[in-house]
Amino acid sequence: MTSNSTDIDYAALAEFRFALRRFQVFSENKAAEAGVTAQQHQALLAIRAAAPDHASVGYVAQRLIVKPHSASELVDRLEAQGLVRREPMQSDRRRALLRLTPQALEILSGLSAAHREEIRRLQPLLVEHLTRLT
Repeated sequence: MTSNSTDIDYAALAEFRFALRRFQVFSENKAAEAGVTAQQHQALLAIRAAAPDHASVGYVAQRLIVKPHSASELVDRLEAQGLVRREPMQSDRRRALLRLTPQALEILSGLSAAHREEIRRLQPLLVEHLTRLT
């Protein structure tokens, strides 16, 4: 927004941010129902979506926009829950690739279905808000 922003511009931005926050709360609640935190859900999704042989702790840190040590602690917790396992890379045995366990894939499948449904439900509203902002 420019310094020439109107009350309508501010209202549109506030409504858009409110819609995003409602989706975030929806996501947090669904993750909790599935037995994971929102950040763990996001990590599982990043690992699943990574290109082959790219799912590393560094990749998770990049995708979640956290420090590498924070991502490492997050992966440690996921590993302790039996949701992720580390496999040494063939090219560099000091580094590990992250693999989702069948339990993690099941959790992620359910969460992804619920999120896609919610996004389909919210799409008209989000498009309306985005249109008002441009």
